[in-house]
Amino acid sequence: MHYGSGNFEAFATPRKPENIEQKSAYIVGSGIAGLAAAVFLIRDGHMDGSSIHILEELPLAGGSLDGTERPGVGFVTRGGREMENHFECLWDLYRSIPSLEIPNASYLDEFYWLDKDDSNSSNCRLIYNRGNQVPDDGQYTLGKHSQELTKLIMATEESLGKQTIGDYFSDEFFESNFWTYWATMFAFEKWHSVIEMRRYAMRFIHHIDGLPDFTALKFNKYNQYDSMVKPLLSYLEDHHVNIQYDTQVKNVLVEQKGHQKQAKELQLVVSGQPKTIALTPDDLVFITNGSITESTTYGDHQHAAPKTDKAGGSWQLWENMAAQSDEFGHPTVFYKNLPEKSWFVSATATIKNPEVDPYIERLTKRSLHDHKVNTGGIITITDSNWMMSFAVHRQPHFKEQKPNETTVWIYGLYSDTRGNFINKKITDCSGEEITQELLYHLGVPESEINRLAQQNSINTVPVYMPFITSYFMPRIAGDRPAVVPNGSINLAFIGNFAESPSRDTVFTTEYSVRTAMEAVYSLLELERAVPEVFNSTYDIRELLKALYYMNDKKELSEIDLPIPKLVQKVGMQKIKGTWLEELLQEAHLI
Repeated sequence: MHYGSGNFEAFATPRKPENIEQKSAYIVGSGIAGLAAAVFLIRDGHMDGSSIHILEELPLAGGSLDGTERPGVGFVTRGGREMENHFECLWDLYRSIPSLEIPNASYLDEFYWLDKDDSNSSNCRLIYNRGNQVPDDGQYTLGKHSQELTKLIMATEESLGKQTIGDYFSDEFFESNFWTYWATMFAFEKWHSVIEMRRYAMRFIHHIDGLPDFTALKFNKYNQYDSMVKPLLSYLEDHHVNIQYDTQVKNVLVEQKGHQKQAKELQLVVSGQPKTIALTPDDLVFITNGSITESTTYGDHQHAAPKTDKAGGSWQLWENMAAQSDEFGHPTVFYKNLPEKSWFVSATATIKNPEVDPYIERLTKRSLHDHKVNTGGIITITDSNWMMSFAVHRQPHFKEQKPNETTVWIYGLYSDTRGNFINKKITDCSGEEITQELLYHLGVPESEINRLAQQNSINTVPVYMPFITSYFMPRIAGDRPAVVPNGSINLAFIGNFAESPSRDTVFTTEYSVRTAMEAVYSLLELERAVPEVFNSTYDIRELLKALYYMNDKKELSEIDLPIPKLVQKVGMQKIKGTWLEELLQEAHLI
């Protein structure tokens, strides 16, 4: 497996691997990583779809990419993934997946045309004081603390170790708008790994100007199950891939002889009955280890989602794998002892009463029901004790919605504090109480909140996800297993708890698809390159642009740089009439 850039290898079709007809594949988990692995086996590996078996413990595919109407409860999405134009592996996948909406088009075509016709942006990112936009919304307000970000990027991962974000940055850094934007957009918290924050800063430096107004982002037409999972399932069904539900993989026995590792047996529970499958070197095994949405519980408008910290099947499988070899990672680092303050709860509100619409539309400055972008991403309530954010995506978000219904996704970043209006932690709140807290922050008169929060006006479904931010827990090299462990001949790990050699960013659809591509290309020794991560951090134009926007659009002379003013003045004189002067002018720094 190797990486490539440009279109020479991107447009190439790899030749059929030797003896592919004798090979089969077992894929554990039907999240986007597992589904993508199956597509790459068929498209690039020339494997017959009938030789591919996807084993899923739940009755539904899609993993964390969900969106459903729970019978008798209401519409619910546990979250949503933000996407951007440089998700190279994701778009490589979807260029081959037929659209379910547009004849003779791929899903990439469908997505691209949607974004061209209705590109994403936000007119309001931060509010406070019951529905008023924060005066300096759109500015980072970092001041001299922008230097702390520069210092972080210049550090090596090895030097950072298990430091947390809170360990690394000054107290004043966390008072900036930048941190509010960053923390609420990506769900970073102070006790998370500073290594993961560094990776994000480097990975998305080309979007530094699009972070406050979300012009950097792209979203689907509908929820991500309907928009992204269903086309993949249709493709796999057309290729006769066997997807087996209600099947929990308890363990994969691996034989280790010297340097070599071979998966020898799958231990399953199928519809409650134990079963084993013997494996040969020609049986490839792809394991989705760990899950951020495992063990999710659901509440309803009258009841809170039950709290739990019980590990589900994907974590138990990883524990059983880790017991066989230190090279298979250390799952407890990620899912054990998460801080009480962590994000655990999100909720989906379905607004049925048009009286509520104006309170949102005055922030978005858009109609909720013109089938176009609304909030463009989350709006964060900066004086919310829960650090509450909410998002209204294109409506309808579910095809089954009634006309003029609006679904709103809500989450609270902090779980151990009591609300401003509801004197309870968000983890203890029913859907109705979460609705009341949101209406309070939107500026609805207090005398009207209880009436408008009734289920016939707004129906809200809370969910509790005990491991939702476990991707970001502090870790060191080896805590996540390599996508293909050293010496493995038929075993690979996929998903966001596998360590890609590309050092891409977790908590993204791109990372899931990238690990799937790396795993398939490695085990089949495919000749086509995996697209490398977009290297914006090595582009001097992007670095200069970042300097400009991180300092709230100031010129170089106004920025407090960590060099003597005399040196800076002499340097500026030296570059007059050179290409460097042109670059600084293009970046608006002079």
